[in-house]
Amino acid sequence: MLDLTKLAGQMQGLSQHLTQEAAASRQRLELAHKHFQNALECQDELVQRQEKWRDRILFANATPIEPLNTCIDIPVPPKIHTVIATDGSQISPSHHEIAYCYLLNIGRVILHYGQNRYPLLDSLPEIFYRPEDLYFSRKWGIRTEEWMSFCRTASEATVLAELACGVKEDKGSRGQGDEGTRGQGDEGREEVPMLAMVDGSLIYWFLEQLPSEARDRILPPILEAWQKLRDAQIPLMGYLSASRNVEGMNFLRLLACPHSVPDCASFCPNQLEKVPCKIFEPLRDTTLLSTLLKPGQRGCLWRSNVRILDLYQDQQIYFCYVHVGTEIARIEVPSWVAQNTAMFDQALGLMLGQVQKGYGYPVAIAEAHNQAVVRGGDKTRFFAILERQMIKAGIKNVGTSYKEARKRGSIA
Repeated sequence: MLDLTKLAGQMQGLSQHLTQEAAASRQRLELAHKHFQNALECQDELVQRQEKWRDRILFANATPIEPLNTCIDIPVPPKIHTVIATDGSQISPSHHEIAYCYLLNIGRVILHYGQNRYPLLDSLPEIFYRPEDLYFSRKWGIRTEEWMSFCRTASEATVLAELACGVKEDKGSRGQGDEGTRGQGDEGREEVPMLAMVDGSLIYWFLEQLPSEARDRILPPILEAWQKLRDAQIPLMGYLSASRNVEGMNFLRLLACPHSVPDCASFCPNQLEKVPCKIFEPLRDTTLLSTLLKPGQRGCLWRSNVRILDLYQDQQIYFCYVHVGTEIARIEVPSWVAQNTAMFDQALGLMLGQVQKGYGYPVAIAEAHNQAVVRGGDKTRFFAILERQMIKAGIKNVGTSYKEARKRGSIA
């Protein structure tokens, strides 16, 4: 139990600390604005230096594809469109439960707008209990719980591609005349705009820490799913709320570098220490963009240069920041979406419509999460079903450990 009386005495110190941090943040923002204006005047030169010294720069930085001060109004989404989203959740394995196993649950959502069609709101559960599922990753030094989350990421991408391609094939076979648009001539048979969305980044940073053999079991299914979306011409988008990314701010560090060339490997090999170009830290991209963008606008398009993307083949990740009204969201898309201007603009319009329908967060992603999440009651029923199956199979002494049983009760 939390003793709020004892906690209250520490709040004053926290309040003073936050006040000091707010003042320091304002100073960093003013400095960032000065460097931003200077970078506008020599943007091409900075990009050339960035490309030339890319292998010697030790911090993550992105390349601007458009002028840094780009502010573009996002188009209004069409009335007829479809949005697909997936999200995942799990029951982690525990030696204190009646059986050592884990469950992945992928929430699936398809929302049709202006088409007189029912939505899809469900989940796809899968249980893992075989030794090769539970202990396979330990040969790489990866805990089962971590490996489970990596597999969940791959499953989310695979299910998303299957859903989106299935919807497109269904529309092609049925035709728009079956969806409440009969009598409209050729216009009624126009292709319905679609968008496939995921919660979070399309840059899977955790892959950097994995052995190549383990990585080869996670990344290829993801890239294969993305290729299916690419072949079907269904835009893929990752939506990041409250992004803490600094790839854009790190581009300005190239201008703040006091050395003749940005050769971090020679001049500043230890990036964990105080280095002269870290004058904005911990200022985020979203903090600077919040002073430049108006609601309904997107900023400059960037190409991410993080090293893990070298494994993404021809599906490099681009991103931009969008003022969705409630916050500055980071939007990530594969290169084949960013390079198709019409597809990219339409996808941003569908995304912004989702945020407005969801009162500040994309409704399709929120519903996919709600379908995926495993609540306490669900977990209890899952283990109750499992217990009945074990007893039916003749297994004796079925039950949780004494520790787990004791924790679920209290004498207080």
